[in-house]
Formats: sequence, structure tokens, C-alpha cells
Amino acid sequence: MSDMTMDRRDVVITGVGIASSLGEGIETHAAALKTGGPPVVDTESFKPYPLHPLAALELDRQIPKKSDQRQMEPWQRLGVYAAGLALDSAGIKEDTDAKSALQVIVAAGGGERDHAVDSAILTGLRGANEPGTYLNEHLMGDLRPTLFLAQLSNLLAGNIAIVHGVTGPSRTFMGEEQAGVDAIRTAHARIAAGQSDLMLVGGAYNAERRDMLLLFELGGYLRRGSFAPVFARDDAPGLITGSAGAFLVLESAERAAARGAKVYAKLGHVGATRSHRTPGTVESALTTLVSGFGTTGSDTLAISAATGCAGITAEEANALAKAAPSAKRIATGDLVGHGVEAAFPVSVALAAIAVSGGQAKEAIVTGAGHWRGEGAAHLIQA
Repeated sequence: MSDMTMDRRDVVITGVGIASSLGEGIETHAAALKTGGPPVVDTESFKPYPLHPLAALELDRQIPKKSDQRQMEPWQRLGVYAAGLALDSAGIKEDTDAKSALQVIVAAGGGERDHAVDSAILTGLRGANEPGTYLNEHLMGDLRPTLFLAQLSNLLAGNIAIVHGVTGPSRTFMGEEQAGVDAIRTAHARIAAGQSDLMLVGGAYNAERRDMLLLFELGGYLRRGSFAPVFARDDAPGLITGSAGAFLVLESAERAAARGAKVYAKLGHVGATRSHRTPGTVESALTTLVSGFGTTGSDTLAISAATGCAGITAEEANALAKAAPSAKRIATGDLVGHGVEAAFPVSVALAAIAVSGGQAKEAIVTGAGHWRGEGAAHLIQA
């Protein structure tokens, strides 16, 4: 689904909060965009799977209470931290009226698992005479009752509200990469349609989770061995995940102008679709989305949230070559790794940083999920 067929209000990005393996903030990531890295990669801790670990953050700067920090899982702390950076960037961190009107949309995955229990169940399952019965009994008897509360994905939105005093409504989207695409698409559409004037949207992902690495490996999605750029993984295709969080403050152009806000970029269009994933369909879907943005020239930056997985990554590269042949191409995964739900928000944040810093007059962001969903966004220099 795309928002490009309707006459709507202009939407601008007035706040950018980002934290990753490179560090935190706009300046750090602007420098990485200019130089192309180098990336921070850990090839030993989860061997044979490389990943981009989160840089150390001074959590007290955005989450002052130790009690708040303790009750959050790492991905929640990362998301709340990035959201705080975005509110600071937009100049509304201490604006009670703005935060009462602020609507929040979060792209989130599930909560973190009890690794000891999971390991014991998987070990016992190997020798069970009746695996199905064994699994049901132990899942019901061994898991802590509170584990399911800890897994509620909307806890990130709740913690943003508690820590930062945001009292407006919130929504949480799940569904891997497409959750990030649809979070931004929906936030953009609500402002463009006049249903809201101010939105906080983004996501966070903790790559340093053995349970997630297991899930991706069972699907055959992970890269093994050494780091390689996203579009150069033919020897061992797959994801190299990265811990990252990004939140954006989106605002109607009229509201931003009225309060004299700094505008990082105009968010012109956001589109999403879901192909059948037969050969060629990802390329066709992304080509259609990007072609709808209009002519792109040599002053265009193409930021790709491509996964590195076989097949779809090559199709994404082909789509960019067709729709924006003169654009300079950067893979988000080369800088900070693949952030799953956060991959598209991180990529849009990088695009806004690049456009605001004069690295390009416009930017297109593309992303195809590792097994479903495609999305694209168009940012224009303000």
C-alpha cells in the first residue's frame, strides 16, 4: 500500500535519535556516512555468526532512574534511549503540551527468552518418546508466569511514556522488517491526512540474543564466518544482525514552521507492499515503489536496508540500479548491521542525517524483509 496517490499535507522530520554499534547521535552517524565506516563487528562472541554489538551508552542521560533501567530488557532500554535522543533533537523533551499531543508508533519484536529454560527443553526434547506431549508439558510447567508479561511488545511504548512523560496515544506494530516500514508509513500518512500533527516513530533491536540467532539460523538466514558488505556476500549469503535503535519526530510542515523547528528533511512519500516472493517479484515491487518518487539524479543518495540474504538482496540491488541509476548507494547493514524491526527506521534516520548535512539533495530508502514485505521512502532536502 502506498500514500502517493492522495493530495496530502507536507510532512517533515524535526527530530532524529539513533544509537548503534558506532555510538549514538547525529554527528557520529554523519561521519560514518561520509567515510563508509569502518563497521564495528564482533566475530567471536557468537561464533560462527558475526554481529554488530551495541556501543556502550550512558543510560542515565536518557533514563535517569536506575529502577526504570533495571526493569527493562536491553532492547527496551535501547529504544527508550533513542526516543529520548529524538525528543531532544526536536526540542520538545521538556514541552509538556507537545508531549501530550505526541502520538507514538513503535516497531517491535518479542521480549527476550529465558535461555536456561529453553536450552533444557530443547535438550530433553531430543530423547523424548512423545516430543509433542513433552514440549507442551514443559512449556506450561517450566516457563515463569511473568515471562509472558515480559514479552509484551508494547512495553517499549509504555516505557517511553513513563520515562519521557509522553501522554499521547501509542501503537505497536510487529512483523519483522515490515513492522518498521509500516510504522513510518502509518505515521507519515496520519500527519499527511490531518489526523495528527506530531508523531514519534521508530524501533529498536538487540542483536546480542542467542534465541534470535537460533531462530534465524533455523530458517537459514544467517551469514557465517567473517564480515562482508551486504551486496558482496555471494560466498555466504545471509544476515549480519546489528543492535540498533532509531526514532524520528515527524511533524506537519505548518506546525514545524509555527514553532521555528529545525527541519532535517521533508518526508515526501512512504510506500509498502508485499510480493509473493517468487523470483523477480521483489525487484518488481521495489522498482515500482521507487519509480513513483519521480526522477532521481546524481544528487540522490540511495540507502538500502537490504538483508544480505540470497536472492532478494540481488533483486534489491537491481531495483536500485533501474530506478535510481545515478544515485550513490549505501547499505545500512555495512555501517551498523541489520536491525530487523529497526532496520527501516534506522535507514530513514541515516537518510535524514545525510540530507540535512548536505550529503545529498534527496534520498531514497529501500528495504525488503528477509522473508516478507518491501518498503521505500523518499526524503527531500528542506
